[in-house]
Amino acid sequence: MTAEIVVNLHMHTPYSDGFGTHKEICQIAMQHGIDVVIVTDHNVWVRDIEGYFTAGKRRVLLLVGEEVHDRNRIPQKNHLLVIGANRELAGFAENPQRLIENAAQAGGLTFIAHPVDPELLIFGEQDISWENWEVFGFTGIELWNGFSELKARVKNRWQGVFYGLFPDYYPTGPLPETLKRWDDLLVNRPEKCVAVGGSDAHALPMKFAFLRRVIFPYSFHFQGVNTHLLLDNDLSGDFVRDRQMVLKALANGHAFIGYDRPAPTRGFRFYAHGSEGSAMMGDDLRLGTGVTFQVRIPQRAECVLLCDGEPVQVWEEQEACTFMTTRPGIYRVECYLTFLGKRRGWIYSNPIYVRG
Repeated sequence: MTAEIVVNLHMHTPYSDGFGTHKEICQIAMQHGIDVVIVTDHNVWVRDIEGYFTAGKRRVLLLVGEEVHDRNRIPQKNHLLVIGANRELAGFAENPQRLIENAAQAGGLTFIAHPVDPELLIFGEQDISWENWEVFGFTGIELWNGFSELKARVKNRWQGVFYGLFPDYYPTGPLPETLKRWDDLLVNRPEKCVAVGGSDAHALPMKFAFLRRVIFPYSFHFQGVNTHLLLDNDLSGDFVRDRQMVLKALANGHAFIGYDRPAPTRGFRFYAHGSEGSAMMGDDLRLGTGVTFQVRIPQRAECVLLCDGEPVQVWEEQEACTFMTTRPGIYRVECYLTFLGKRRGWIYSNPIYVRG
């Protein structure tokens, strides 16, 4: 029996440049049905705050990681999300490879944050993309980052104000350059590369002329880009056990990214079956005499199956899709919906690795 949970990660608090406390974030998360929140403040690991927050019959599991980058570098590129290390690692920020290795030694997972993060100079934002692509040993990348996407969509100040007031109009999907980078990593390096979706939430207060409001509040992010994990068992309320299950599922890539605003993505599944066994997202499967993929979608949508980054099958307005192959490769799924008059990315699966 597979249990599905919804994780929202890459959140900021006043310990760095966010404006909501850990408790406030958890209270809002419970209102929106989030199961796990992972806070990653800049260059600070906040101790002794992880655990379950409850309100009546609702609860949310809070995990605390760190977003590490070299403050002495201008611009401050190479941001790395460290999750599960249980120690301060900002001291290794100057050398990304040493940072990755020390995080791994501490039992932590590492995800390259906002791999492509363009400048937005009209609002004082610099390009803080990742540059050190010679590194190895990291767990994966943040495929869809809500704030980086905004920076890429805004072309002028008035457009920035519009999206601040009506944020549902800007999310379209992961940046094409980031998708291409992920496929290149999957195909051209021996290590697996897990994709997660991150909010990069700050809940920024804005003042523009007579307008004063919080732009991109935490509630917006909890209804937006989430990482859905597939666990062996339901969360039990036992902090130590549940934390271990969440980190294991993240490490194994038993996950998909869902943009839950247009429609809930809970219930999406991507499996493979063959003569050599069965696999789910993140798993390996030997090709044998052939493999059959099965995709289950929460509602009718456009579904694309890709192999090594190239589409091999497209289905229109389907809820269940089947595809048979005798070709080894790295297979993943993208789903699209029309929302607010525009075709938007809805679901991005982690891959199944079919080995020859």
